[in-house]
Amino acid sequence: MMQYAQPQQQYTQQQQQWQPTPPKQQGMPSLAYIASGQAQPQTQPQQLPYKARGVSQTAAPTPAPVQTKFVMPSPEELLKAAELKAQEHYDAWMYAKADAENIRRRGHQEADNARKYAVEGFSNEMLAVKDALEATLAVENANLETLKSGVDLTLKQLANVFSKFQIQEINPIGEKFDPHQHQAMSMVETDAEPNTVVLVMQKGYALHGRILRPALVSVAKTSAA
Repeated sequence: MMQYAQPQQQYTQQQQQWQPTPPKQQGMPSLAYIASGQAQPQTQPQQLPYKARGVSQTAAPTPAPVQTKFVMPSPEELLKAAELKAQEHYDAWMYAKADAENIRRRGHQEADNARKYAVEGFSNEMLAVKDALEATLAVENANLETLKSGVDLTLKQLANVFSKFQIQEINPIGEKFDPHQHQAMSMVETDAEPNTVVLVMQKGYALHGRILRPALVSVAKTSAA
């Protein structure tokens, strides 16, 4: 019995000296732990570092969705809301209508003023011409030369007014007859080229290219052989 117990004790000492290395991976227990009869130590799961600063490594639990119960409004509430909406639309329409009416009235008034006072500037310039004519006639014991000089100055003043307001004089003497600007009063047999204006009975005038009055002219025609 003593010889059998010694090897058993030696085997027990060798078993205590040998310590198995715990496995690094989780799963089934190692065979060394099963043979020794010891419990395998539990290893904590490795946590990966979270790169974001100020954020916990463990994810927060997702809150459960809140279910809201839909409440159907009563017919009275729907009718009241519809009336308020209709009143807002009616007020907006009334404001827009009033603005449009004011714009229309203002436009008519401005158009009337433009028609009434379109010649205001021209009228102011013509007042000076009238004053010059009255001053010429007011001279007592004026001879012919004085009257002629005064009328000539007044005519120049009138020509300046016409030029200022783009009123062009049409005096087509020696020009080709133009039915858009000239009105032929007679045909004259002359040595001039046919269809040429040889006499201006009355000058014409145009405003910004539009004919105010055509020139009354006599036109040359081919002389009979």
